[in-house]
Amino acid sequence: MNLVWPFPSSRQREAKSRLIFALDVASLAEVREYVSLLVNEVGLFKVGKQLFLHAGPRVIHQIRDRGGQVFLDLKFHDIPRTVAKAGVEAARLGVAMFDVHASGSLEMMHRTLTEVHKTCRVENLRRPKILAVTVLTSLSKEDLKRTGVHAGVENQVIRLAKLAQEAGMDGVVASPLEVTRIRRVCGRNFLVVVPGVRLQGETWDDQKRVLTPEEAMRNGADYLVVGKPIRDAADPRAAARQICAEMERGLAAFLGRAVPLFRSGVAR
Repeated sequence: MNLVWPFPSSRQREAKSRLIFALDVASLAEVREYVSLLVNEVGLFKVGKQLFLHAGPRVIHQIRDRGGQVFLDLKFHDIPRTVAKAGVEAARLGVAMFDVHASGSLEMMHRTLTEVHKTCRVENLRRPKILAVTVLTSLSKEDLKRTGVHAGVENQVIRLAKLAQEAGMDGVVASPLEVTRIRRVCGRNFLVVVPGVRLQGETWDDQKRVLTPEEAMRNGADYLVVGKPIRDAADPRAAARQICAEMERGLAAFLGRAVPLFRSGVAR
């Protein structure tokens, strides 16, 4: 599976492969239902804390047995040794991606990458992409101030993205509002995975930094994480296809200006 930017020429196929469906459900029965419905409509399935704590590693096996790829979204954040060991176990499960918190430190991220790479080489495993979570899409400038971060959301995201890149991470998780600046600062081969995506007119729920799928792709996102707009739709397949159509339009707009942007030396 090619996880490297930029996209190939087949925009429809590529948009679908870059759509991650958030399996924010509470049972394995629901997992089987949604994977069966969407395995040919999306590129990956995101497994978060609720589902993983309910079902354990078998949920990963069930998704993979049905032909799905997995983004394990547990946002590891602990001392370096603990996170590195957790990362190794994620790799052994065969996930395509997993994430850690960038705020866990340069050492934590680098040690995780080193241990995972070593294990995958020795055990002949495919190394998953390792992402660093920057600032959650539910957080605002005021939320950060209460934790002692006064630089503002975008500046904090960029600071953490640069730290993640220094540590060797494959990319970051960030809101669609920060994608353009991350792309300029970190370059085109650094993955940007974007939650906080809603269709026009939908409620934001607990998200605070949101754009539409088309807008997020136009800004340069590599992957979009979408849950509720697909999950709660009367026809989840049709909803996924609608989102992919928006992604295609955004991708076309981005690619139309990406070559001159990078040739000009703006992205370094």
